[in-house]
Amino acid sequence: MCLCILIPPKLKKQTMILKRISIFNYKNIRQAELEFADKLNCFIGHNGVGKTNLLDAVYYLSFCKSSNNPIDSQIICHGEEFFVVQGFYEQEDATPEEIYCGMKRGRKKQFKRNKKEYSRLADHIGFIPLVIVSPADSDLIAGGSEERRRFMDVVISQYDRTYLDALVRYNKALQQRNTLLKGEEEPDPELLSVWEEMMATTGEYIFTRREAFINEFVPIFQKFYSFISQDSEEVSLGYQSHAQRGPLLEIIRQSRMKDRIVGYSLHGVHKDELEMKLGDYLIKREGSQGQNKTYLIALKLAQFDFLRRTGSQTTPLLLLDDIFDKLDAVRVEQIVKLVSGDNFGQIFITDTNRDHLDSILRTIDQPYNLFEVENGEVHLRLAEGRKESDA
Repeated sequence: MCLCILIPPKLKKQTMILKRISIFNYKNIRQAELEFADKLNCFIGHNGVGKTNLLDAVYYLSFCKSSNNPIDSQIICHGEEFFVVQGFYEQEDATPEEIYCGMKRGRKKQFKRNKKEYSRLADHIGFIPLVIVSPADSDLIAGGSEERRRFMDVVISQYDRTYLDALVRYNKALQQRNTLLKGEEEPDPELLSVWEEMMATTGEYIFTRREAFINEFVPIFQKFYSFISQDSEEVSLGYQSHAQRGPLLEIIRQSRMKDRIVGYSLHGVHKDELEMKLGDYLIKREGSQGQNKTYLIALKLAQFDFLRRTGSQTTPLLLLDDIFDKLDAVRVEQIVKLVSGDNFGQIFITDTNRDHLDSILRTIDQPYNLFEVENGEVHLRLAEGRKESDA
């Protein structure tokens, strides 16, 4: 089975390469100055030594936040007063781009592009598209519906800035309405109406964009799953929303009495759900560890493919954090075939198993760097055309 049909050849894809990164006091990485290969960068080391933190620093440069900790002050290395991460990128036409982020304890974080500070962090989202595949993705299947909504939001926000603004406004209106609902005094009906109208207006937009995304996304996801599993199972992904029942404003207003009793809003796009199935059954109930892992990897690779076609049509960076655990040799081989192809740009991959990385390196006939990570320190062990040495 060939996946070349997933990428429309008529579209010209741009690339953004992270040439170098400078890290100070980011989690357990006190200092690192690393130069990266244009195609593949591998990090080998035991669990807990800092491999994931390296990928997280790259993630931070794209999303203005950590992938696994929403509290910026907790990112600062223990005993230190600040953290700084700088990324030095290069566009396809060799135009350099410098991204800076830093924060001192008790201060607001700074985010700059080419030494000019952003007035809004949201303006940076989507400039350097990125997809991460990690063990934390298991929450997409096992966790609550908020995890699955976040998956949609992360993808759509990278190519639709209006969507991100709508999300911010919707959440503000939801918070204000909930505050009124749980107050001791009976809420002002006119004030409730103001927030309900904002929820409905922004919620309808969010709904239409999520629905359009899922309709286009599902066939791509199914093709990836079929390729990795070699057609051994069928999967599906269904979108469910209160907005499918009719005008959202009516649905929200009809629930006022119940909402007042419970003290929060029972209806709206903040309750949207993605139904993840293996065959006719929910995968969270029926899937094996290998099937769950395959489902998640197919989701994320489809996310990667989708982002290549949308927005700026820039090939995203791909971060693969310890993805081969729980997979049989056949599925590992299929994933290696995928990521080593020309459809993927710059890749950062971590693993505790050198054999997995060696299998990829044998497949990819392009420049690569191999790093060893130990206790927050990073050493370059192998680069294309160079002997092993410390960097």
